[in-house]
Amino acid sequence: MTTQAGKPQTASAKVDALEDAQLAQFNKRIAKSFLFAAGERDQSRPGRGNIVLGVDDPTAQALQGDDPRLRKMPEKPTLLDFFDYRWGRGEHMLQSARLSRLAGCDEKTVAACLLHDISLLGFIRSDHGWWGSQLVEPYVDEEISWAIRAHQTLRFYPDESVGYTYPEMYLRVFGEDFVPEPYIQEEYKRIKDHKWYMTARQITINDVYAFDPNVTVDMADFHDIIGRHFRQPDDGLGFDNSPVAHMWRTIIWPTRFL
Repeated sequence: MTTQAGKPQTASAKVDALEDAQLAQFNKRIAKSFLFAAGERDQSRPGRGNIVLGVDDPTAQALQGDDPRLRKMPEKPTLLDFFDYRWGRGEHMLQSARLSRLAGCDEKTVAACLLHDISLLGFIRSDHGWWGSQLVEPYVDEEISWAIRAHQTLRFYPDESVGYTYPEMYLRVFGEDFVPEPYIQEEYKRIKDHKWYMTARQITINDVYAFDPNVTVDMADFHDIIGRHFRQPDDGLGFDNSPVAHMWRTIIWPTRFL
């Protein structure tokens, strides 16, 4: 192989060219979680941010504490504060909760729908069911956290008895030959006959249609549900010494050096 100038390519250049060719064939959309972009943009205020600090100043100190590009959280932040100061409205989850309420689901199911994608919205995308379940586990009924974890798996498995079919969107974004990973398959075997199966299944039923651009839902419509089914710690989320407090602190200070 030679360069355009006719000179032989070095071994290093050949490797680089091969990698470039392989990357060009890797035609996949890569999704980044909220934490990757936090600070670079303010998700709760679209259009704000995009200021990169310290990159041209070798004397700049490492950031500890509040990031000046993000709004400062209240001293004892509540769940609603995280929606307001970090995540924005969470329209999809609000629509999901609205649909479950209209369908006559009980309050635990409505609460599970309201929180089911909390990790996708404000933390980590991969295995969002597990991460989301952990985020809320100390503060909700066990049935709610279990259903949030299980819904990720159940999304891949139709249940015609309740009218849930495999999402057409999945055929488009994952491909018609996609098969869930073995751990997802094993998880499905464990949960398909669980006593709370239908709570998690209701999340999937009220999830797939909760993307209507013509529907706007007010979070205030669910303040009562949150008040009854989310145990807000007195010291604030992130400061109550719970097993997941560090996860909430990471959302408060996503760009902190240590």
